Amino acid sequence: MRPRGRTLVAAVALAAAAPLALSGCGGEGGLESAGPTPTAVGPVRLWPGLPPATEPPFDYGETDTQRVPGIAVPDDDVRRLDAVAVVRAEVNAHPDTYSGADGMYEETARLIGRCSTEPTTCPVLRPYHRDLTGDGRDELIAGIRMPDQQVAVRVYLAEKGVLTRIMSTIDQVISVELAGRDVIVRAASAGIPGYEYRTAWSWDERQGAMLPTRDEIVRVTPPGPSPSPAPEPRFVEPEPPDSLAPSRTASPVPTATGEPR
Repeated sequence: MRPRGRTLVAAVALAAAAPLALSGCGGEGGLESAGPTPTAVGPVRLWPGLPPATEPPFDYGETDTQRVPGIAVPDDDVRRLDAVAVVRAEVNAHPDTYSGADGMYEETARLIGRCSTEPTTCPVLRPYHRDLTGDGRDELIAGIRMPDQQVAVRVYLAEKGVLTRIMSTIDQVISVELAGRDVIVRAASAGIPGYEYRTAWSWDERQGAMLPTRDEIVRVTPPGPSPSPAPEPRFVEPEPPDSLAPSRTASPVPTATGEPR
């Protein structure tokens, strides 16, 4: 049996030491005032008499989605898909579309059509897989090299055996990154030297699409006298290589001149 006297002595000693420990907070090394804090100023609405807008003047197509024809997804497993076949199916469905979410440069479309026979010039990059919608299943993230160092980024969702494109954007890309369930696209700014655009695309369940939820201009280098050429796109590896992913590795497409028809 533990001697109860020793326990009582220890308790008394701790009780006596407690005031000494507490009293030390007000001495040297204690808390100090940070000084006066600025008064919080709430938002002020300017021109409150302006009538509300009835509809936006432009439709940028952020919420546009598109079912990919002819692509079946067994068990909704996008890792079984060939990214080249997915992109080729979209090109075949819209052969004369050169702008918008379905748009493709004519030269890029021709190279995609020859990916099977000329894989070294195939503009479709290695695909990635990540659960971007939070439903527990991965989505397919595809990249397509375009002329003038542009890159198209597309995301596809598998549901009930069919494939739907839920994101499509193209820009003069510096890098594409994954942060949680967001796709972050860093793009060059031609008009503001020393700055870049960063857009975070996030899943919006209500719209059933990836939306550009955060868009910012970030200073990256001191401003120079003139814009510098955009660097080659850099893609951050979001996950270790997956043995189930397609093994095709595309080489950069030679820079092409000219605009889409």
